[in-house]
Amino acid sequence: MIHRTPTVVVLHGGTPPAEMARIQAHAELRYADADQLADALPGADVLFVWDFRSDAIADAWPRADALRWMHAASAGVDRLLFPALQDSEVLLTNSRGVFDRPMAEYVLTTVLAFAKDLHTTLRLQDRKQWQHRVTERVAGKSALVVGTGPIGRAIARQLTAAGLTVSGTGRVGRSGDPDFGDVHASSDLAHVIGAFDYVVLAAPLTEQTKGLVDAEVLAHCRPTARLINVGRGELVVETDLIAALQAGQLGGAALDVFDTEPLPDTSPLWEMPNVLVSPHMSGDTIGWVDELVDLFLENLRSYTDGTQLRNVVDKQRGYISGTEH
Repeated sequence: MIHRTPTVVVLHGGTPPAEMARIQAHAELRYADADQLADALPGADVLFVWDFRSDAIADAWPRADALRWMHAASAGVDRLLFPALQDSEVLLTNSRGVFDRPMAEYVLTTVLAFAKDLHTTLRLQDRKQWQHRVTERVAGKSALVVGTGPIGRAIARQLTAAGLTVSGTGRVGRSGDPDFGDVHASSDLAHVIGAFDYVVLAAPLTEQTKGLVDAEVLAHCRPTARLINVGRGELVVETDLIAALQAGQLGGAALDVFDTEPLPDTSPLWEMPNVLVSPHMSGDTIGWVDELVDLFLENLRSYTDGTQLRNVVDKQRGYISGTEH
């Protein structure tokens, strides 16, 4: 149990989140952007990484002389896993649970958009062009979800409810999974990917998953298959994906994450008629910021009481132990 008011540093991207005002009754808050972080860290107990894309933490780390807990306002923590943190006794937690269902809804939306050729309809409407077309059914199609953690499971349940047959890939192959049925080993991805109409990437970014979908894997896809990435841009070798799309090795792609964000305006992905680009927003729905603060406040109370925190990340693996990926 903590016998004093904890000091929490909130690392933001330029504008302090107004929703954090609710935390003021439970902690001393220090707001800092990347340039201010080093001066804000001395004596702080907790670092709330609101700007989870920031690279400032590693540089400021030597000033974290009292830090015991770091929390990320995201499910992925790949940007935070620098060696000094991994080797320290500082606890790392994430915001698992806030984004699962919204991201699953996004994936279902893109599946339906591809099947019903909605992206073409919108382009034709912009041109006031009446062009009748025949579209696809979703029921009876197959989907492979790469990543069988909580987000992947929410996606599997959403797609199954829509009538798709869903399988997964994870670290270890197995059968009889309640959400996926068959789970294939990620190392076998190139050998199994050709059986699926939709391939959904929802795995965390680790040393094992970086560049998982490369030219070899893409070459085994059905030419009618669609790739949907809501995980991390680096799960895919982006140049290989662009080449595969240009060569007709894929039927399309829906991409919410990219190697470089924002996506440069020089990227050919912007101009491809069979590609849907969204700005890393698949999990962000109305009320999501309040949910992030609610989760942090619950954990802050546990921290103050000396009880177990939710969503403790295994800093060596890069995700929460006990969840399959």
